[in-house]
Amino acid sequence: MIPIGPIFNMASSSPRDTIFFVINSLAGGGAERVMTELVNASHIFADRYDIALVLLDDEPRAYAVPEWVTVYQLNGRFSLIHSMREFHALAKRIRPSVTLSFLTRANFVTVASAARLGFGAIISERVNTSGHFVGGLASHISKFLVRTLYPRADHVIAVSAGIADDLRTHYRVKPEKMTTIANPVDRQRIRAAAGEPVEPLVKGPYAIAISRLSRNKNAILTVEGLAASRSDLSLLILGQGPEQEAIKARAAELGLADRVVMPGFVANPYPYLAGASCYLSGSNAEGFPNGLVEALALGVPAISANCPSGPSEILADKAREEVNGLLEGLYGILVPQNDAAAMGEAINRISQSDRAAFYSEAGARRAADYSVEGSRDQYWHIIEAVRAMRPA
Repeated sequence: MIPIGPIFNMASSSPRDTIFFVINSLAGGGAERVMTELVNASHIFADRYDIALVLLDDEPRAYAVPEWVTVYQLNGRFSLIHSMREFHALAKRIRPSVTLSFLTRANFVTVASAARLGFGAIISERVNTSGHFVGGLASHISKFLVRTLYPRADHVIAVSAGIADDLRTHYRVKPEKMTTIANPVDRQRIRAAAGEPVEPLVKGPYAIAISRLSRNKNAILTVEGLAASRSDLSLLILGQGPEQEAIKARAAELGLADRVVMPGFVANPYPYLAGASCYLSGSNAEGFPNGLVEALALGVPAISANCPSGPSEILADKAREEVNGLLEGLYGILVPQNDAAAMGEAINRISQSDRAAFYSEAGARRAADYSVEGSRDQYWHIIEAVRAMRPA
């Protein structure tokens, strides 16, 4: 096991080893944002290592990378086989010392290449694997590859304890090869973005939900919860996806068509998040719910379904299995999955002024635990430990 602690090797590396950060693309999304923040914050290591970012797919970038970072833009064509071929050719030419990859396909690619070339491979699992890959041949193949390749990585970083437990229990990853590092949240960036002027989308007080509108994110539960509550709040749902029309139809069925506002994707959601009375998440599965911590960082009281993995750890400092029914946690309220009545009751409670004030303050305090600098130091501690264990 690699203990988390201060960076242990502050001496110069010789010769300058190359560290690859690897991800499918920077086309947008939580993992892509975290990867960008981690790379940007790694400038304190740039005098000792050649730091490179490898993008497997040729897609437009939603996030900026500093000029001192070498970017290798591949064209994996969203295919595992093509990505493996292109990445292996690059790694054979550059010979990185250590790779750190985010997302499942990038993890498969780096571990497979490391087995042939001998560099150190650190992978970061950002979804609850059992909850994310459900049904269908592609899911079965992905689970097989996780079970085959992940145990061969030099180290596995999970973004929540629930993910780590799932990998240990179902995918044969040894506990001593895993570390849990929560996603960082750049509170300064979020607060600055929240201060930008925007046109209002809702009249009067409102709750907010922000996510991709997929079945797994279960935004319908937030609509049903509002209907089950005694609240007169409106509900602003930001995001787009295949469930958009189904959510609108359900709102109409429940008589909430005029109170549920769905403008689609919004480039800067933070002003709307900051203005909300509460944040709602009905998700069936998470890796690490970035939006939940961002709400806390802006002092917005939060309610979340107690799904795998992350919400219970963030809002209550508890494992998911330790929470039964509706729980008013230390930093927010948890409700059982797919329980509209419990979601409605949580909305009733968090709408009370004393609870709203308590969770606004407690949540903002909790968000401070997820700093970019703290996360960076933990990642680099593992990078340097894996590098030290590789043959010279």
